[in-house]
Amino acid sequence: MFVFLDEWGRPSAPTKGAYVQKRKEQWRYLLGDSTYAITREGATEPAFCGRFHASKEEGFYLCADCGLPLFSSRAKYVSGTGWPSFFTPFAPQNLRQAEDRSHGMVREEILCARCGAHLGHVFPDGPPPTGLRYCINSGALVFLPQRLLQGRGKEGEPLERAVFAGGCFWGIEQAFEKEKGVEAAFSGYSGGSVPFPTYEEVCTGRTGHAEAVLVLFDPRKISYEELLGKFWDVHDPTTRNQQGPDVGSQYRSAIFVYDEEQRKAAERSRRGLSESGRFRNPIVTEIVPADGFFFAEEYHQRYNEKHGVSGSCGRPN
Repeated sequence: MFVFLDEWGRPSAPTKGAYVQKRKEQWRYLLGDSTYAITREGATEPAFCGRFHASKEEGFYLCADCGLPLFSSRAKYVSGTGWPSFFTPFAPQNLRQAEDRSHGMVREEILCARCGAHLGHVFPDGPPPTGLRYCINSGALVFLPQRLLQGRGKEGEPLERAVFAGGCFWGIEQAFEKEKGVEAAFSGYSGGSVPFPTYEEVCTGRTGHAEAVLVLFDPRKISYEELLGKFWDVHDPTTRNQQGPDVGSQYRSAIFVYDEEQRKAAERSRRGLSESGRFRNPIVTEIVPADGFFFAEEYHQRYNEKHGVSGSCGRPN
């Protein structure tokens, strides 16, 4: 049973979820050599070299392989060892322990319960109240700032949210991230019936989810109407359950609206586009309530940026 975060940082109810499994060559391609060496081969990064060992920003540390929340900044402390240290996990069920007898020592290895990623070790020399030190590799973690989850920008300015689906989320996410006024964009899943699905589950078409992108934006710099305009530009809204070579209900065109104002704006925009004659075929884009956005696995976030892809959707085998 795993505990996740919703798009505003609130812990979810525990959910069984599916175990994330991939072949070694898939993990290596998706993670890159450095993270792969740590999380899949048990390597340890040099002390004081990891990007998180001295970080004090508020937020959550997620598994670098699958995105499961592992630790909160509230449990982080400076241990002096050179690695990020925590005195308790975000949710105990999100971690798994195993005896590690490597290097002539007996240690308790810490693994991600959702994907089996090696994270580090736990030692009985931590501070109160637990007396434990979870010694974790920075390379096994990614950080999600609390301010984003609370809808705040870098200077504390209020952010609004929008969710769009238009085929492969890699290209849609990349397109929105480039827009001035967009604070962040996240790949994920919306419109389905299964909580916290894995990518493999969504691809079966049985969960009902669409590959979607959550956009956090500053309405003083970019309007929701301008985001709608960008959405129409970056995909074909006339092909039902298909974008280019990608076929399936998870690739449908949809706008997930959070309130009546967004619904009206989306309908006006869709109607205006239909009347413009820009597309020869009818627009099939759905406009439906946003009843849940689930973050995709970490390897999907900023996928195009990580792999030097621009616009296209070259999926790994």
